[in-house]
Amino acid sequence: MVQHIAWVITLVAMGAVTIGFLWVAAGAGNFAEYPGIVQKAYRIRKVLFIALLAVSGGVSAATLGDLPYAATHGAESGKFQVIDAVGARWQWELSADRAVVGQPVRFRVTATDVTHGFGIYDESMRLLAQTQAMPGYTNVLTYTFRQAGRYRLLCLEYCGVAHHGMMGEFTVVDR
Repeated sequence: MVQHIAWVITLVAMGAVTIGFLWVAAGAGNFAEYPGIVQKAYRIRKVLFIALLAVSGGVSAATLGDLPYAATHGAESGKFQVIDAVGARWQWELSADRAVVGQPVRFRVTATDVTHGFGIYDESMRLLAQTQAMPGYTNVLTYTFRQAGRYRLLCLEYCGVAHHGMMGEFTVVDR
């Protein structure tokens, strides 16, 4: 919920800055003492700039739906599986090693020693989701797996000499 509020505040602030900029740009077009060619060139640039703003704003708005944040808000209480993940001295300790396809999984991620990066990878080693594992703090990561298979957990934050071997695995099964 806090992320959503911050996102809305950011969009409103960006809109206010854009409106202020356009207001100043529109007011700066009074070139009565300049030749017609300068006035025409300025108007062409202003139209192109406004078109560029509209296109970039449209592209930004069209791609906002691809952000993964919605997955954390869609899981209602009791409709997800909870897996506690603890990073400790080059290993991942999980409270469960199985999840179900299509059922949101809420990972509660923490660490006992140093900061670790909690990365979930599919069988082709494509990163699906990530968060930080920090001592004294629990991050919550909700993810819905779409395919059955073996998934790997890798540490994404250098945590010491055996960092490269800090891996875990769990299985996602069909219903």
